[in-house]
Amino acid sequence: MAGNHSHPHGRARTRHRIAHLLTPHSHDTRDRVDAGMEASREGMRTLWLSLAVLGATALVQAAVVTLSGSVALLGDTVHNAADALTAVPLGIAFVLGRRAADRRYTYGYGRAEDLAGIAVLTTIAASAAFAGYEAVDRLLHPREITHLWAVAAAALAGFLGNEWVARYRIRTGRRIGSAALVADGLHARTDGFTSLAVLLGAGGAAVGLPHADPVVGLLITAAILLVLRDAAREVFRRLMDAVDPRLVEAAEAALRGVDGVRDTGPVRMRWIGHALRAEAAIVVDPHLTVVEAHRLSVAAEHALIHAVPRLTAATVHTDHLPTAAAPDPHAALAHHLPHSHPHPHPHPHPHPHPAGG
Repeated sequence: MAGNHSHPHGRARTRHRIAHLLTPHSHDTRDRVDAGMEASREGMRTLWLSLAVLGATALVQAAVVTLSGSVALLGDTVHNAADALTAVPLGIAFVLGRRAADRRYTYGYGRAEDLAGIAVLTTIAASAAFAGYEAVDRLLHPREITHLWAVAAAALAGFLGNEWVARYRIRTGRRIGSAALVADGLHARTDGFTSLAVLLGAGGAAVGLPHADPVVGLLITAAILLVLRDAAREVFRRLMDAVDPRLVEAAEAALRGVDGVRDTGPVRMRWIGHALRAEAAIVVDPHLTVVEAHRLSVAAEHALIHAVPRLTAATVHTDHLPTAAAPDPHAALAHHLPHSHPHPHPHPHPHPHPAGG
């Protein structure tokens, strides 16, 4: 019977099998925990090294601020110091994220990273407010700027330190799936360009434009607010359980490529720290035994873990095609969630293929 039908997803299954053979992997719980802990360790290394680089940069700039009185450099220094200090809440979050799940926090403590993201946003907002206040005060009460060569050198040091930290944080954050670390890297990148803006203030002061320095300070404040907007968007999406729609598409394609899966139902994902978890429904033939249906759900989870980066676990629900005896397997649940059915039965393919065909 199977020989009379060409399965539409045969090529997808073949690609999956080849990838499975060529890619070393394990789905043992211990291995997943070890991978998560390694991601946390990598995040911690990135944070502390970033703290050291930005802390040293801020100290150099603070010394120059004391000598020169540049308000633009003061704003940049405060922002760099605040950026360095964001390593503290993120570091605490990474440490908490290593704790195992318990009966109260059944998904573990990974969402501490999202709370750390809020702390990062608060720090960015506070630094913007301080830099803006100092710039306005200097416009209203001008003061002479001295040691312009030192201001220029400190601005250049701020750019180099921030750009290095930005690349390091963004690269690590994307590799381990940490939105908070990526947001912090974007924050550092903009700090680098605001450091270059301090050069404009120093140049203006050198040619006799006393308001150039506080005006640049206001521009730095505006740049910080732009960073705040972008970082807030990333943190908000993570708090709202947003995922890249392409991950959902990849998950659906992987499920349809499993032998015996006739169709897919809803696929939902959420980030828990820098790891993904998923819930999915698959449609199988109604004559399968419990053991056979469970085997298919395990195979579906296996396919999802291979297809979706950073996915550590998936809960797969098995539906069956409608029969005369059970035209709607979820009818008993309809009155509980009339507008958001937990397992709406998907429409089967017009020409379903036999299981294993």
